[in-house]
Amino acid sequence: MQYYSLTDHGIRATFKEALIAGIAPDRGLYFPEEIKALPADFFRDIESLSSVEIALAAIQQFVGEELPAAVLEDIVGRTLDFEFPVVELGKNVASLELFHGPTMAFKDVGARFMAQCLGHFSQGEDREITVLVATSGDTGGAVANGFLGVDGVKVVILYPSGKVSEIQERQLTTLGKNIEAMEVQGSFDDCQNMVKTAFLDPGINKVKKLTSANSINVARWLPQMFYYLLAYKQAKQKGREIVFSVPSGNFGNICAGMVAQKLGMPIGHFVAATNVNDVVPRFLEQGEYRPLPSKSTISNAMDVGDPSNFVRIEHLFGEDLSKLRKALSSYSFTDGQTREAIRKVYDETSYVMDPHGAVGYLGLREYQKSHPDTYGIFLETAHPVKFLDVVEQTLDLKLPIPSQIQKVMGGSKKSWPIATYGELKAHLLAD
Repeated sequence: MQYYSLTDHGIRATFKEALIAGIAPDRGLYFPEEIKALPADFFRDIESLSSVEIALAAIQQFVGEELPAAVLEDIVGRTLDFEFPVVELGKNVASLELFHGPTMAFKDVGARFMAQCLGHFSQGEDREITVLVATSGDTGGAVANGFLGVDGVKVVILYPSGKVSEIQERQLTTLGKNIEAMEVQGSFDDCQNMVKTAFLDPGINKVKKLTSANSINVARWLPQMFYYLLAYKQAKQKGREIVFSVPSGNFGNICAGMVAQKLGMPIGHFVAATNVNDVVPRFLEQGEYRPLPSKSTISNAMDVGDPSNFVRIEHLFGEDLSKLRKALSSYSFTDGQTREAIRKVYDETSYVMDPHGAVGYLGLREYQKSHPDTYGIFLETAHPVKFLDVVEQTLDLKLPIPSQIQKVMGGSKKSWPIATYGELKAHLLAD
């Protein structure tokens, strides 16, 4: 499989090259040169397949021959060693729980897959690989956990100071070993811009081998299609048109779902649910893409004012806005609406949603106002305990702390405060 830059299709890379480079030399995102639909009988008989068999069939073409079959199967098995249940909350509404992994967030899937791939490719290398990643919340913890102790790899995580939850911060600042955290005085967009700048800085790249673990990296982005396929397997028997509503920030998650759709997954529609950072809802309504400075909300992992992966979604639909509007709806919601949804669903079903899942729920219900016969699945992307203060204050209850979270709460925070790209560069070159 070859990948090309979305900025210059003449720039090509193998899976390994795209994984290690993170982004193309022209700062474009890599995109697979071809997406081949799976055979129709794959989806007809999907109930008879295991999770690993489903994932292997989906990812094989994107890896090609670069990973031996046994190695790829082992990587997929390690990635999917927890459950992805679809939990019904009503006759036409269900939650896809993506928080049963080690850091209790959906990003465990992409981070673990990428870490295992990079660990394999780094064997025998004479130079350490530095994974440089920006996080608005859960990416940092998932990447830190996935890469912890991987030989030949160091991880440097940038996060916006005061704009992630306490639990999220502890998950990326307390592990030590090969994990370093940089606390940035600014927004997630500032963190992301620093990362992109470092990739193209010759002063760094001549002495450091950098890659990214954000969803801009193909090895972090593409494996997220696994759980859409696993959800389809569980919901297929409903016999109704299935709609996925995805709480969306950088738009890598929903884009991976759309890749699964391109593979032939019989899905009727996607909903991109956002908080007040509403660049995409406005674009679909007005036809003009205008990035804006991000605003802080209680669904902080979605506080993105210029979502990197949206360019991939546009490319999937040939940059044709009319085709995109048929496949995707997008709505934005305030913190007040988010809290109200958390309360409403808990009062009616005793189900506790995190703020991101609540935004996904709101997006689904908005779409179903005009499409009431659909079977809607919203993504519950993180365990509600990761947003302990918000959820407990909203519901006036005390949440039990799962063991995955308890083990990081007693750790000592270690981070490097920075405010400028120059400080990041100096830190990277000092090692």
